[in-house]
Amino acid sequence: MTATPVRVLIADDDELVRVGLRAVLGAEADLEVVGEAADGAAVLPAVTRLRPDVVLMDVRMPALDGIQATRLVLTRVDDPPRVLVVTTFENDEHVYAALRAGASGFLLKRARPAQIVDAVRLVARGDSLLFPAAIRRLTAAYGGAAGLPGAPLTEREAGVLRLMAAGLSNAEIAAELVLGVETVKTHVGNVLAKLGVRDRTQAVIAAYRSGFVPPG
Repeated sequence: MTATPVRVLIADDDELVRVGLRAVLGAEADLEVVGEAADGAAVLPAVTRLRPDVVLMDVRMPALDGIQATRLVLTRVDDPPRVLVVTTFENDEHVYAALRAGASGFLLKRARPAQIVDAVRLVARGDSLLFPAAIRRLTAAYGGAAGLPGAPLTEREAGVLRLMAAGLSNAEIAAELVLGVETVKTHVGNVLAKLGVRDRTQAVIAAYRSGFVPPG
């Protein structure tokens, strides 16, 4: 039985970028580009109509930028797609704002085709595309100061959050703490629920922004 391809919407005001991304993703049997949007204002209607699994979102677009478009998609669509920000510069206030708005990670436009494909697959299966060093820099530059939100974490949950902030996967956290992967998934779910965040990216941002995990 053939698996259903991951449905992707490309949102970028640069036609050459859209063409390039469509060519890269369209060459993969498990990925399908179902539509394009040349402006942030067209993203929500396209998502509602096409129901993609992943949106590749440029942050700088006319009329409505990718930050606002991300926020609209994630708050107004039932069972919304994952959003992967595509950007020219990683140290960009717009990237940080998009991550705070709920994007699952970011990808540089100069990334190699294989990296783009892997990133789409990663977020499609529910993971976050984390670059801890970049998130540390973004949070230090644009995050300000805030306490760790939500309910207090247990000692085990705090340890899991620290390892999440270091970029470890559930399997790697399980190996580090000598736990089962399903147990780690439960702890990660509890951390997200207590912090009131959507996914690992937002949890890691909260950890750095609050000082819970030191920048070093």
